[in-house]
Amino acid sequence: MPVYHKLGSIPHKRHTVFRKPGGELYAEELVSTEGFSSLYSLVYHCYPPTIVKALGEPYSVEPKVAREKHLKHTSLLGFNVAPEDDYLQSRKAVLVNSDLHISLAAPRRSMTDYFYKNSQADEVIFIHQGNGTLKTGFGSIRFGYGDYLVVPRGTIYQLHFDGADNRLFIVESFSPIRTPKRYRNQYGQLMEHSPYCERDIRLPADLETFDEKGDFKVLIKKQGMIYPYTYGTHPFDFIGWDGFHYPWAFSIHDFEPITGRLHQPPPVHQTFEGHNFVICSFVPRKYDYHPLSIPAPYNHSNVDSDEVLYYVDGDFMSRKSVVKGQITLHPGGIPHGPHPGTVEKSIGKESTEELAVMIDPFKPLMITDEAIRIEDPGYYKSWEG
Repeated sequence: MPVYHKLGSIPHKRHTVFRKPGGELYAEELVSTEGFSSLYSLVYHCYPPTIVKALGEPYSVEPKVAREKHLKHTSLLGFNVAPEDDYLQSRKAVLVNSDLHISLAAPRRSMTDYFYKNSQADEVIFIHQGNGTLKTGFGSIRFGYGDYLVVPRGTIYQLHFDGADNRLFIVESFSPIRTPKRYRNQYGQLMEHSPYCERDIRLPADLETFDEKGDFKVLIKKQGMIYPYTYGTHPFDFIGWDGFHYPWAFSIHDFEPITGRLHQPPPVHQTFEGHNFVICSFVPRKYDYHPLSIPAPYNHSNVDSDEVLYYVDGDFMSRKSVVKGQITLHPGGIPHGPHPGTVEKSIGKESTEELAVMIDPFKPLMITDEAIRIEDPGYYKSWEG
């Protein structure tokens, strides 16, 4: 996370006496990443975060891979994923490798009877449809159409939706999610040429302390398994915290596109980075302004990476018959480019209203059984004309 933040009440010094009004000690917890060598926060609980009352039987949520190796341009119709009531059950992993899992979800109901913690991955939850509140012990963040919610590993959270029509595009990253290194100075501040800055980032607010004992169900994900825990105290019993490790939000609508006289390459759209992959945002922008420019992207060969594009909204000058929620996978090893007729059609256009999320992984993606169910089998022929 780019900036230091704190909420609630904390003692003047770390690891010192900090008592409740009644004289009992608050319970201090260090939430650290990469051992003690990277980002961390210090959290102060009403009760120790270790009071486990019961353990349920763990169960697997490991994605079932249908095609481990493949070399075919693939399209998935994401809105064909049927809505389900439960948030976790609605999550369908469609493209996976050892660095990240890409999932679609269409939950109808809020998480009201359990909490969730991903202990193995940071999560980037892109809100395609729906509004609501991300609730954590660190505070709350309101979300809506176009928001990226970045939830670092180990964060217990709930999603509370305002309605039943929700569509999510989720990336689980087995490495930390960061802002792009080339946009940060040596102190971690986003520089002037960055397409967004710290004032665009929304931090947790409205810390509410739940000083409660009882039975609280927390579903914990680790190594492809869900472990049902029942804790004796409320997971959101934070009286205060400070540090750099906490959830945050950024809207794709606040991404400021980098444009030029000639067509700009995909790295100018980069928004986040993980180990062996990047996440990019394609947003409404002015087209290239050289008098002979061709706005449509040129044919290119993905030699070292796959390319995933998740279509959110608007018209795409390089594609025909694009629908909301569609995912295209162009695997490394074969070229791809604009559909027939779209290059000529793009000449003279001054702007685009397209909105999309792109992911470029540097290890091949595997296609899951869930992806096969929503695949458009004829997509690879769509360049025939």
